Amino acid sequence: MLKHVLDVIELLDRPQTGGELLAAHLRAVHAAAVKETGGEATGPEPVIEVRTVTGDKGSTDFVAVTVPGRAGRLSGGDAPTLGVLGRLGGVGARPERIGLVSDADGAVAALAAAAKLLDMHARGDVLDGDVIVSTHVCGWAPTRPHDPVPFMDSPVDIAVCNREEVSEAMDAVVSIDTTKGNRLLSHRGIALSPTICQGWILRVSEDLLSVLETVTGEQARVLPVTTQDITPYGNGVHHINSLLQPAVATDAPVVGLAITAGSAVAGCATGASHETDIAAAARFALETAKEFGRGGARFLDPAEFARLVELYGPMTRLQGTAP
Repeated sequence: MLKHVLDVIELLDRPQTGGELLAAHLRAVHAAAVKETGGEATGPEPVIEVRTVTGDKGSTDFVAVTVPGRAGRLSGGDAPTLGVLGRLGGVGARPERIGLVSDADGAVAALAAAAKLLDMHARGDVLDGDVIVSTHVCGWAPTRPHDPVPFMDSPVDIAVCNREEVSEAMDAVVSIDTTKGNRLLSHRGIALSPTICQGWILRVSEDLLSVLETVTGEQARVLPVTTQDITPYGNGVHHINSLLQPAVATDAPVVGLAITAGSAVAGCATGASHETDIAAAARFALETAKEFGRGGARFLDPAEFARLVELYGPMTRLQGTAP
């Protein structure tokens, strides 16, 4: 996985970066593995798409990769589909800052995971369920003030990001985001959030904690989450970052995978990315996809969630919709 991380960083850390450049790389990874193994397609082929969206502050390229599973819906099966989202404002803050910014880590992790999935698929290591990986690429994104350290802004608003990245086909979502601009978790590495579903902050998934500890070889770190963090951007309240914004756009359960630091680091800081931490995040996404597709990793307890709704009513108003 570290090799894929390094390859992606090399392509993102340049003024000329863009979605088509990354898509061409991902297609080449898949094609090289097919050529090396002489593999022949036995089911649906992966799909790599790029869509450029322009906003008030510039444009960005959304990159989406769909990797079919052997028993996924794209193959006529019923195995669940996992969404893996790399959340960020931009991978670069030019001309204000030169180089790859800390905020890019989520995109790097998602694209590296996509590359690994494509390589595996071509070699015959096909997962049970479909996996949809999505992020966006912009090397010229703006910055904005935030407490305690500045954040990256995005050329397009968060509602557009959710529209482009969150799919109804996703039965659960892993959202990966750099989460270093705070003093809530002083640890360098990765940390898991509680599961968020339809406005509820639920218990932390034991299955995903096990995946996290396996991937890191350490005790799991859990990111504190508040009600403010799971409400839509633009409502005038403080959010830790965009890590859990996908939860306002789907009824599926969402977990945040935070790439963290031992001190508060600005999202627009350069020279702040740790490749091994990004690789750990990508490996978490991959291992979760393996387990989730075969029914071995639950994001929530459906019976307990239904009981909460029965007792206390829906919390969908926190997603920006009426109860």
